[in-house]
Amino acid sequence: MPSSKESPTPGLRAPQPDPLAGFGEHGSLALRHWRCSFTRGPGDLADGTGLFLLSADTASTRRPLAQGLGTVSGLYGETVVVPCNEGAPPPEGLMFIKWKYERDDGTSGDLLVKQAHKQEATVQAESDYAERVAIAANSSLLISGASLADRRVFTCMMVSTSNLLEYPVTVEIYKRPSAPEIIDKAKMLDRGKAAVIGTCVGKDAHPAAELTWTRNGKPLIADGKAVVISSSVKMEPATRLSTTFSTLQYTATKQDADAAFACSAAHPLGAQVSAPEMFPIHYPTENLSLQVLSMGPIVEGENVTLKCQADGNPPPVSFNFHLKGVQVPVVGSNTYTLAAITRDAAGEYKCSLVDNASIEDAHAIEVNYLDLSLSPTGKVLKKIGDKLNVTMEKNTSGHAKVSWTKDGKAAKAPAFERLTYADAGVYVCEVATGTLKRSLNFQLVVEGVPEITSLTKQRADSHKVLTCEALGVPEPSFQWSVNGTEVESSYANAKATHRIRVEPAANLTVTCSVSNKLGEDARTITVSSLIKEKTQEKGVGDEGDDQSKLIVGVVVGLLVAAALVGIIYWIYMKKRQGTWNTNEKEVGTSEESKKLEETTNNHSNP
Repeated sequence: MPSSKESPTPGLRAPQPDPLAGFGEHGSLALRHWRCSFTRGPGDLADGTGLFLLSADTASTRRPLAQGLGTVSGLYGETVVVPCNEGAPPPEGLMFIKWKYERDDGTSGDLLVKQAHKQEATVQAESDYAERVAIAANSSLLISGASLADRRVFTCMMVSTSNLLEYPVTVEIYKRPSAPEIIDKAKMLDRGKAAVIGTCVGKDAHPAAELTWTRNGKPLIADGKAVVISSSVKMEPATRLSTTFSTLQYTATKQDADAAFACSAAHPLGAQVSAPEMFPIHYPTENLSLQVLSMGPIVEGENVTLKCQADGNPPPVSFNFHLKGVQVPVVGSNTYTLAAITRDAAGEYKCSLVDNASIEDAHAIEVNYLDLSLSPTGKVLKKIGDKLNVTMEKNTSGHAKVSWTKDGKAAKAPAFERLTYADAGVYVCEVATGTLKRSLNFQLVVEGVPEITSLTKQRADSHKVLTCEALGVPEPSFQWSVNGTEVESSYANAKATHRIRVEPAANLTVTCSVSNKLGEDARTITVSSLIKEKTQEKGVGDEGDDQSKLIVGVVVGLLVAAALVGIIYWIYMKKRQGTWNTNEKEVGTSEESKKLEETTNNHSNP
C-alpha cells in the first residue's frame, strides 16, 4: 500500500486509483462507510504519517461523510482563519486531520496533516503555502499574508477509527481601497463652458470601489450635458487588486463659486470621502456697486473713501471715478479717497469700467456740517450792576439742538440786564445735530466794591466773638481796630466772613474795615467790658431780696390808697344826692374841699 505522501489526497478528481476511490466528488457519494485501521512501525514514512487501511461497510445506517460548503471572509494582507466543521469538537477515535486546497486547475493539493497524538503538524504544501499555513488548537487552518490568490476552496478532512469526514470551506478575500483622491484638477472653470474638473481615484481594492461625485455633499447625477461622468476599472495583474477611475466633466455657473466638489468611494468594508475641492469660476462683470466706506454720517473735514465693487471674477483692477462730472482714472485699485471733504463736495459720484463705460453705478454723498459762534468768549470781567449781552449764532446742515450749562449744571440761555454776584460762573453753549457736536464757553467774573452786610458780637465763657461779613469781588481783606485772635476766615460766591476772639477789659467801640482794589467799607460796634458785666451780675444777686420787698410794699400801698379814695368818693356822692332831692345846694366850704384833696393826695403818694 502506498504512503499518504505519495498517494493523492482523497477527494474529487483523483488523478489515479487510490484506496479512497469511490468517495465521489467529495469522497462520500459512493461509499456508505469505511473502516480504517492505522499502523505504525519500522516501515512508517519519514514524515510520520504512517499507513492506514480502509475496509468497506455497506451498512445503510452510517451517516454521510460529506458536509455542506461554508464561506469565510478574510482581509487582504492579514491572517485568515478557516474553521474545521465550524469549530465543532473532533469525533471520537480521531486519528488525524488533514487540510488540502483546490488548485487553479481544479486538482487537489495538500497543505498539512496533524496526527491526533502529536502537538505539531506536518506541512505538506510545496507552493508558497508552505510558509504561510499553520493549524490552530481547534483544528482551524491559519493562512497568513492573505492575498486574492487565496480565494479558493479549502477542505478539512477528519479521519477517525470509525469514519472519514470532509468539510469544504470557500475563502473570500476583501481589500478596502485607499482613501479616494481627486487628481488632474482644473485650475479654474469658465462659466457656461463644459470642462473636466478632475479624476477621482479609488486604488487597490477588492471588489472594486464604486465612486460617486458630490457637490456640497449632494450626489451629482450624470445628464450627458451639464454633468458627464466617465468611469473605468483597472486590475493590477500581480496583486489582482482593482483601481477605479471616475472623471467628471462639468458646466459651471456663478453659483458654483463657493461650491465644494468631492467624490466618495462605496465598498463592502465601508465608505470613504475625498477632501473637498473648490474651483474658481471665471465670468465677466455685469454690474458695479459704488460704496461709501464710512462708519456713520459723513462729517465735514473727514476723509471719505469710495469703493467700486464689480461682480465679475476675476474682478477688474482699474476703474474710472467720476467726481461731480470730473473723470479720474484709477489703476490697480478699486478705491478713491476724498481728503478733508467739505460741504461743497456734497453731490452725486459715479464709477465705471475702463473698457465699458456703460457699466456704471452712482451714489449720492451728503456732508454734515455745524458752525457755531458765541459772544463773548473766554474770561469776561464786569462790574456789579452792569448789563451784558450774550449772542449765539449757528449754521447747520440739519435740525440742531441747543443747550446751556452753568458750572456744569443745566441752565437757561443767559440774559444779564443788571449783573449780580450770583451771575458769575462758567457758561457753556452746546449745539448738536445728528452725531455732530460743537461747544463754546465764557467765564463771567462780576466785580464790586466790598460792602459789609453784618457785624455781630457773641459772648462766650471767657471771651467775646466778633463776626464781620461782607460782599465783594475780588476777595476783600479785613482790618479790625482792636487786637484779637482770628477764629475763622472764609470766602465763597463773593461772600467773605471773618471772625475774631477778644477779651475786653473795658467798654470798646470796635471797627471792622474791608477793602479790595475797587474800594473799601467800614462799620463799628460797641463791646462792653467783661469785668464790669461780671461785677453787675454779682451786685444784682445780693440786693435781690430787698428790692423784692420794696416792690411788694409799694404795690400794697397803692391798693390801700385806691380803696380809701373810693370810699371817700362814695360818701361824697351820697351827700350830694340828698341835696339834689330837696333842691338844696350842698353846704360846703373851700376849706373842706382842700382837706379832701389833701387827704386824697396823701394816700396817692405814700
